[in-house]
Amino acid sequence: RSSDLNKDREKVKLGTETMAKYLENIHNYPEEEKYRKIRMTNRVFQERISNLEGAQEFFQAVGFEKKTLPVPGQDAEEEFFVLKEEVLGKLSDLNQYRDNLLSAEPVRAMLDRNMQVLQPSTQASRFELPDDFYNLSVKEIEREQKLRSEAIERNSQLRTKAMREKDEQREMRKYNYTLLRIRLPDGHILQGTFYAREPVSTLVEFVRSALENDWLPFELLGPGGQKLEDERTLFSECGLVPSALLNFQWDPAVMEDIVAAGTSSITNVLKPELLANVQTFS
Repeated sequence: RSSDLNKDREKVKLGTETMAKYLENIHNYPEEEKYRKIRMTNRVFQERISNLEGAQEFFQAVGFEKKTLPVPGQDAEEEFFVLKEEVLGKLSDLNQYRDNLLSAEPVRAMLDRNMQVLQPSTQASRFELPDDFYNLSVKEIEREQKLRSEAIERNSQLRTKAMREKDEQREMRKYNYTLLRIRLPDGHILQGTFYAREPVSTLVEFVRSALENDWLPFELLGPGGQKLEDERTLFSECGLVPSALLNFQWDPAVMEDIVAAGTSSITNVLKPELLANVQTFS
């Protein structure tokens, strides 16, 4: 995959330096037409740049366009990046783009939580996850799980609790993301996507941002009914990957005070704008 190359800092550095060299040549020798054309099948371009995520978008943003042109000395046509003529009048901009490219630091993409509110359903505990949730392919995961289950069954009498927990943690590291659903008191389901190694605090903030009464204290209960108390714990450490259905409840002490004061109970848990876009399970 193209994004795999961007994980290798040395390859990213080599690729960006090569791209900067293209721009430097144009800036230093604007009259040389050969520097204004980049052959996309060129070996250097293929090895250093073609799979670098965002490289083609960069070239287009600074003034190149893709064109199919004849190859000199050959009876064939190939794709080139060709600098637009009007860019030659802005060579100082081209030099600035080069400097920006060389001084840039990688930016981690922000994960889209894809917040959804789903209607009450018995399907809330059924999850269909895309392949990119896994570090391994789904088939590899299934094969390893089968082999591990067989091995655990054979050695169950010999394994300590610490050994089992260690293996469980190893399993959890196979996942990139987790899909979490929170069942609310009115039956609606709040759903969001998280990195598997994010802390529970991100889920608490996510839920709070959806509440109409976001100042009221609440609790989140895991699949086994256990309260999530340590917000520093990672999802991968508390068994909430690659998916989980949790339950929401208002802080019991606060609810007792509300009842004792004769105040009407909380009817709408979520913000009205979220309830206006409730979806059904597909």
